[in-house]
Amino acid sequence: MALAESAPRVRSRPDLWTLAALVIAGLILAPLLAVGWMAFFPTENIWPHLISSVLPGYVHNTVVLMLITGGGAAVIGTSAAWLVVMTEFPGRRVFDWALLAPLAVPAYIGAYALVDFFEYAGPVQVMLRGFFGWTDARDYWFPEIRTIWSAGFVLTLSLYPYVYLLARAAFREQSVCALEVARSLGCGPWTTFFRVALPLARPAVAAGVAIVAMETLNDFGAIDFFAVRTLTAGVFSVWLEGANSGGAAQISCVILGFVLVVLGLESAGRRGKRYHAMSRRYRPIERVRLRGGRAALAVLGCAAPVGFGFILPITVIASLALHHTEGWLEPAFWDALARTIWLAATAAAVAVGAGLLLVFGARRSRGRATKLIARATMIGYAAPGAVLAVGVLIPLAALDRRIHYAALDLFGVGPGLLLTGTAAAVIFAYVVRFNAIAYGALDGAFGRVTPSMDMAARTLGETAGGALRRVHLPIISGSMMTAAMLIFVDAVKELPATLILRPFNFSTLATHVYDFASREHLAEAAPAALAIVVVGMAPVAVLIRGLGVRRPGEQMGRAD
Repeated sequence: MALAESAPRVRSRPDLWTLAALVIAGLILAPLLAVGWMAFFPTENIWPHLISSVLPGYVHNTVVLMLITGGGAAVIGTSAAWLVVMTEFPGRRVFDWALLAPLAVPAYIGAYALVDFFEYAGPVQVMLRGFFGWTDARDYWFPEIRTIWSAGFVLTLSLYPYVYLLARAAFREQSVCALEVARSLGCGPWTTFFRVALPLARPAVAAGVAIVAMETLNDFGAIDFFAVRTLTAGVFSVWLEGANSGGAAQISCVILGFVLVVLGLESAGRRGKRYHAMSRRYRPIERVRLRGGRAALAVLGCAAPVGFGFILPITVIASLALHHTEGWLEPAFWDALARTIWLAATAAAVAVGAGLLLVFGARRSRGRATKLIARATMIGYAAPGAVLAVGVLIPLAALDRRIHYAALDLFGVGPGLLLTGTAAAVIFAYVVRFNAIAYGALDGAFGRVTPSMDMAARTLGETAGGALRRVHLPIISGSMMTAAMLIFVDAVKELPATLILRPFNFSTLATHVYDFASREHLAEAAPAALAIVVVGMAPVAVLIRGLGVRRPGEQMGRAD
């Protein structure tokens, strides 16, 4: 004991990689912390006014829209996944990947297409008037298009693939033995589904519904087009129309509260629920062949979401784009396209680089605190773009003023709005929001690098940077490229943060579409909308390719 007590303490010097990871984590978390600070210490407190006037309506519409979208996505995604995995019907192999296609169509583009197709001057009502001889709207009844139910319908069709993807994986990994036992006990297909398969897949379905709910919170383009006043719309209204950043921050905190509630409910739904395949013997799933009316219903059930969620928007937008050929020649379109590609590529490169430093620094850290802080940065993906814009713009504007006046004192010339007057603020918001994609992909990729590889590199005299360059990067390069592509496509489609943070006279494809569509000029918006959809097909193609690598049942697993 004496020898142990007299042994000198060895103080470990802080690792530069760990310090870099902590700095990056601080920068990513700063916008969310700034929102909280502005909400609790506003320059003008309008919280009582918000509570007594618009906030209850914002909360009510948000809750209703989340329930519509989450419920609809759960029903469509889960039932489609069950049909594709467990049954055999005409076109099943095509629907297996086609059901993912609506992911390529942003909700706001689906909203524009739906309204253009079903409005008074659209082809549906024109055909009805011509067929029945009606002359005006007073001669017949047609449901109102711009309602919260229409917004929920569009968001459901755009977001259900999240539930479908996770439920599909859960059904494929379920134990065949459990399903056979249910059938041997006299359970029919529906009873087996509701009593065995669905409870086993509940954690995966809950995770998909949570993603759908958070994406619904983030949406602005679709709900603005349908004139639905949600919390996100309230941020735009209070900040841009009311010129009150504190009130916008307070509404943003309410949105963050919704995010935490959704994440808490999803976590509670998974708590203690682990379902393992007990048998080590592999047996593929034997699909039930559907015939006659059941097969027709299965085809209809899978074709409807693909038709309304992908084929209809693509057809409407493509038709408008082909009829408005001059839109392809406008310099504004090509400027928006070039800026979009540059912004998205820069954000993808920065986010992947930051994610690499975060994961590598946390991996080298001996303490749990660094790892927890690094994981905390993933909450940026759950925060809506409008909330991040509030947290990014106000602090950067204050920093801009300090830099400007400091330069005036030192050099007599100020740089002006160095950060908020350029695209730097937009790129920073993209990195904060999509860092979770890079972190998640690279964290999983680093899991393939065994500790023995690190020890071998150190034995051969490599530094940490040398090991990262020569050992880690060749192994994780594929995951880095995948993460960069996914971030690129998400950045192309991002609308709320771009609308708030973009400099004057600076448009991306998303804002170009919004600017025209908000004035009901859908034909002028069509070329840019079609370009966004084409770019959005890239990650869907990657997902489809990944789904085609393994056939059903090739790998036993578990659903958590």
